[in-house]
Amino acid sequence: MKKSLLLVDANEYLLLLLFVSATFFFFTSFACSNGGCQLLESCSAATDCAVGLYCGNCAQSGKTQPFCIRGQANVPTSIIGGLPFNKYTWLVTHNAFSIVDAPLLTGPERITFYNQEDSVTNQLRNGVRGLMLDMYDFENDIWLCHSFHGQCFNITAFQPAINTLREVEAFLSSNPSEIVTIIIEDYVHTPKGLNKLFMDAGLDKYWFPVSKMPKKGEDWPTVTNMAQDNHRLLVFTSDSSKEASEGVAYQWRYMVENDPGDPGIQQGSCQNRKESKSLTSKSSSLFLQNYFPTMPVQAEACKEHSTPLMDMVGTCYKAAGNVMPNFLAVNFYMRSDGGGVFDALDRMNGQTLCGCVSITACQAGAPFGTCRNNAVLNSTSPTGPSGSFSGTVQLTGSASRIKPTSFLVIYGFQFFVILLVLYFNT
Repeated sequence: MKKSLLLVDANEYLLLLLFVSATFFFFTSFACSNGGCQLLESCSAATDCAVGLYCGNCAQSGKTQPFCIRGQANVPTSIIGGLPFNKYTWLVTHNAFSIVDAPLLTGPERITFYNQEDSVTNQLRNGVRGLMLDMYDFENDIWLCHSFHGQCFNITAFQPAINTLREVEAFLSSNPSEIVTIIIEDYVHTPKGLNKLFMDAGLDKYWFPVSKMPKKGEDWPTVTNMAQDNHRLLVFTSDSSKEASEGVAYQWRYMVENDPGDPGIQQGSCQNRKESKSLTSKSSSLFLQNYFPTMPVQAEACKEHSTPLMDMVGTCYKAAGNVMPNFLAVNFYMRSDGGGVFDALDRMNGQTLCGCVSITACQAGAPFGTCRNNAVLNSTSPTGPSGSFSGTVQLTGSASRIKPTSFLVIYGFQFFVILLVLYFNT
């Protein structure tokens, strides 16, 4: 009798286990996939996430399982257009050329820091509108280097600058309403070197002339007028002599900037860098906020681009006399624990352009402060016209992908074992 009861209990237990396994298998089979997964939803492959999202993780924030993360910006001018250029906030990639796994063109292994993970073309497609580039005389040409002491070496060189500038030209040519800003850390001493470089890259036709740049803190032309005039490339240099000799705008004559590196991420403090005027200066109409550590670490960027980022945006906003930064410069711009730098940009532009919590709540033509119902943030994919995420970026250290076939094997085997046990116990 006891043996019979034990057999019944075992059968009931096995049937229950079978039911639970089958239920779990049913629901996992119908989980989001093939572009249906939204922000923060679990994913198992790069193709699971919706447009503008990618499948990654953020172990540093305790999120070790893969989920959908924003990888693309809403272009603010596609929602609220026609305002002066300096009313918007634009995403800038710090050392945009210093790309992980960039090919070695000079022979020896490169010894330097890396700051980004995908091509400049991809950065622009994903909504980046400002590029920080370090330019040096090297190999009888102008190269992009991440170097020191004002000299480029084989071990710090990336590629000739014209290669990256041609990527910019291709983007501007294909996107006739977009505006790109290039900020040069300038170690080029070849006379007229920058002029020739930009001309050879075909970018001279887009160049915004220094003579038309506001020099007393006035508003810039509207983005509409800049596009109509084809003045869609702003170029700034760190070399003050280049403005007179080559017509390249001296950066700190037109913008203020906070300290780069670790001082720029110190909570509660936002000081101007030594080359810049005070952040409250009214003689400059552009404000660049640096937000990246001195030592770039890929895996840490996802955590840096969460709550600490918005806290620092608020700190620098107050330090500048309640002026929102026009440029937000970051490392590894794609990494976050959800919305990241893209949500920050939406919030910054929303506050400035329409008085709403996010640019996605703005309504074109409506009075300032008239907002759509936007109570639930971070719930949709980007809506801007910057194109779908290309999927070419492989984030180093991201969570391993869990393939649907793995579930089939695991639960198929478990189902088979349960049937065998039930058979031999009946």
